[in-house]
Amino acid sequence: MKADIHPDYNATTIACACGTVYNTGSTRKGLKVGICAACHPFFTGEQKFVDTAGRIEKFSKRYGTMELRRSKAAKA
Repeated sequence: MKADIHPDYNATTIACACGTVYNTGSTRKGLKVGICAACHPFFTGEQKFVDTAGRIEKFSKRYGTMELRRSKAAKA
C-alpha cells in the first residue's frame, strides 16, 4: 500500500434514532442513522404485508389478462 493516501480508520459509534448505539470502526466519527436492526420492522417482526392479491386483481381489471390479449391478437 502507498503511504499517506488512505484515510484514518478509527473506533467510532453509530447512534440510531431509537437510542441503540453500536461500536464499530470507520473513517468517519459519530455516525447517526434513522433506523437500525433493533427498530426496523423487518427485524422486529412487525412488518406489514401489502395486499398483493388486490393489486394483481386491479391490474388485471385495468389491463386485462394475457389470455384475453392473446385471443384478441389471434383474431386480428
